[in-house]
Amino acid sequence: MKKTVNALGDACPIPVVKTKNAISELGGPGSVETLVDNEIAVQNLTKMANQKGYAVRSEKIADDQFKVTMEIGEGAGDSAQDIPEECLVVPQTGKKKIVVAVTSATMGSGNDELGAVLMKGFLFALTQQDVLPTTILFYNGGATITTEGSASIEDLKSLEALGVEILTCGTCLNYYKLADKLQVGGVTNMYEITERLTGADLVIRP
Repeated sequence: MKKTVNALGDACPIPVVKTKNAISELGGPGSVETLVDNEIAVQNLTKMANQKGYAVRSEKIADDQFKVTMEIGEGAGDSAQDIPEECLVVPQTGKKKIVVAVTSATMGSGNDELGAVLMKGFLFALTQQDVLPTTILFYNGGATITTEGSASIEDLKSLEALGVEILTCGTCLNYYKLADKLQVGGVTNMYEITERLTGADLVIRP
């Protein structure tokens, strides 16, 4: 069985996400061809294939158009709580307490549409790290990311399954009228937010 994934024009890490979904849909042996428009995406897909043990080859088929082909063997559709194998990293105890403070639905300043794409990419990228954050705090505009309609819910559920604490400000949920829309993690308060921030060895604010 063969699947073709059109990831032309998609920003990182969307080509990888689409390819993983296609592999999962195979449910067994087969091949997945992914079309991308830049060499960075080719490198990312090749790295993913190597991590998973898939045979992989790439070719340039036109200007700014590449095809990455992965050959999938038996057991490719298996998963642990739907988390890719390379994401199954157990947070190491005794290491730094890393807290990520998400204060907005967007990352950086300038263009909000681009900022939303960057934030989604950042949260996905966290699932791929060898060292995971201890806690991710969502407050002010960031509270919308953990609620119904957010494009990052599955990534956050994956992080939570790996032991990352996901906390959203209750006051913020109430302010945005989203108290009944929370989809992942727990509700927290300013005392606990302050405690997590002041007790951290490293605070990251994307």
